[in-house]
Amino acid sequence: MPEEKLAVKTEDGDCPLFVYTPTLGGGGPAIIFYFDAGGIRPAVADMAQQLADAGYVVLLPDLFYRHGPYGPFDPVEVLAGDMMAILGPLLMTTNNAKAAEDTRAILAFLGKRTDIHGDKVGTVGFCFGGGMAITAAGTYPDQISAVASFHGSNLASDAPDSPHLCASKLKAELYFAAATNDEHYPVEMAKSFEAALDQEGVTYTAETYPPAHGWMKPDFPVYEATSAERGWKEMIGFFDRTLKPAG
Repeated sequence: MPEEKLAVKTEDGDCPLFVYTPTLGGGGPAIIFYFDAGGIRPAVADMAQQLADAGYVVLLPDLFYRHGPYGPFDPVEVLAGDMMAILGPLLMTTNNAKAAEDTRAILAFLGKRTDIHGDKVGTVGFCFGGGMAITAAGTYPDQISAVASFHGSNLASDAPDSPHLCASKLKAELYFAAATNDEHYPVEMAKSFEAALDQEGVTYTAETYPPAHGWMKPDFPVYEATSAERGWKEMIGFFDRTLKPAG
């Protein structure tokens, strides 16, 4: 896989940044990939490469860099044990606001590459990364044009950096796919999030997939291949339409 490991300097230090380009060569529009609570691991790298092979330059930051070395974790083992004892210390080092701060350095880095096509940037997030992808788009509305979120969590909460509070700043189009019976994104929260978007006239598509929270991640015990295939088709079609030149 054509993976590059670099680093970008943020307000809090050096954030490792993995860059993926199409296996067959060439570049494409830039997409920033916000991982789930399990952090950097082989399955996440494979997903980033799969997206790159659709014709994109995918940037995967390690947003747990403030914690220091960790993992890689096996989600099956983590979920079978005391998940918060293992992941809690990492999760406490970042949030939507800090991820948005880190995104500034990533966006600045884009100008140094010659394989990025156009000036439209996309973001995609999974689980808690979904909120980060949305918050980044609200923080940099003139640069981020498209956002995809899969089984995003806590998209409308009482937190000061809750993604729904970005609605008035969003210029990007959104595609977000919820999980069924998701305790991290219950029906009432979904209604609140969509109401915030509707109030501000944000263009979005909201869908609920049959499986449980985490179905898109191939190393999760709830991974569901049929729905994941559909999710990939929708994601790539969405980014092709919003980021790539017409014609």
